[in-house]
Amino acid sequence: MILYTYFRSSAAWRVRIALALKGIRTDDKFIHLLKSGGQQRTAAFRAVNPMGLVPALELDDGTVLTQSVAIMEYLEETHPEPPLLPDDPEARARVRAFALSVACEIHPLNNLRILRYLKDAMGQSDVARDAWYHHWIAEGLTALETTVQDNGPGPFLFGAAPSMADVCLVPQIANARRLKCPVDAYPTLLRAEAAALAVPAFRHAAPDRQPDAE
Repeated sequence: MILYTYFRSSAAWRVRIALALKGIRTDDKFIHLLKSGGQQRTAAFRAVNPMGLVPALELDDGTVLTQSVAIMEYLEETHPEPPLLPDDPEARARVRAFALSVACEIHPLNNLRILRYLKDAMGQSDVARDAWYHHWIAEGLTALETTVQDNGPGPFLFGAAPSMADVCLVPQIANARRLKCPVDAYPTLLRAEAAALAVPAFRHAAPDRQPDAE
């Protein structure tokens, strides 16, 4: 399999974590989102993913899967051990809801192309752009802290083992820190993050461990 990735993409980071947890090796192709106007915009990469987004996972038969959560669901179905979703249907729905809250509600409002559009097309200052970012991070993480604060001892978000929720949480918290968003108000999320970062697969997938890291 071939993973199209960029070291700092939180969506690609999620997939790298899932692959590492499941012990799946890929050949990586690095798509730099900033160089030359963004390699994701090239015709060559648009032929892989017309949306021009990473990650993309090319299977051995040439089929290309896109969208990080869809890729993780595929990995869960084809490589079920260790599981990233619990057995109980209600618990599975809760884990999926958390993961999708990050991937579909928080992250899309603050990813690179949105921040670029705010600055370049809409003429917003760096201060205004950062205020936008901080607002949506705070609103999203506050809601997620509320949803999981009564989940029990953990140490992960939904029990004693990492789930798809933890896979989505770690890159989002890291992004918040990188953009200087305060995170001390989210102790449950931080506890789960610390537990995840103690797992070798999470550390292996980190941006600074990637060959294309800068």
